[in-house]
Amino acid sequence: MLNLPTHQQICRQFAGLLSYPAEEQLPTLDSLSETLQPIAAEATERLRNFAAFREQQAPSRVEEIYTSCFDLQPSCHPYVGYQLCGESQARILFLMQLKQLYREYGFTDESELPDHLVTMLRFLGSIDDQACRDEIIADGLRPALEKLVAGFDGEEQPYLDLLQALRSFLNLPLATEGSAAGPEKECDS
Repeated sequence: MLNLPTHQQICRQFAGLLSYPAEEQLPTLDSLSETLQPIAAEATERLRNFAAFREQQAPSRVEEIYTSCFDLQPSCHPYVGYQLCGESQARILFLMQLKQLYREYGFTDESELPDHLVTMLRFLGSIDDQACRDEIIADGLRPALEKLVAGFDGEEQPYLDLLQALRSFLNLPLATEGSAAGPEKECDS
């Protein structure tokens, strides 16, 4: 079982790894693999596969693959609301609820839309409210990741390993004792 600070740190690390490629992500891969090694063998193996890809490719090639994976394939867009609702009124409502939720917790990240996978992971890396975290993971991230992974449709894609590692991590139990910091807020996402 993971404690809350470790879970938050891992969420932030996955957010960094799923951001646009940068050289400073390589040490994060090593650190994250070490952290997950004793508790999530599948996630660790997937991270090592992804690390091998990153180390073998030129930075420009990694950027090209990232763009082709997440920006050019609609089935793999990294927007949780898009994966769950498509381009619909339901997604707009989801975006509005996320923005409100972020405001309630004092979280700001204007680099992407509120339902971007990276933004949602950064949010999870910043809050202590276990009920809200559980709801976002169970009702948002897990089902969206299932659709993202299915969107690859058997295609060999290095970022699939990273998404599968994240999915495996999000299925790990989290120790709940002492994790709440103050009163819980309603999580409307």
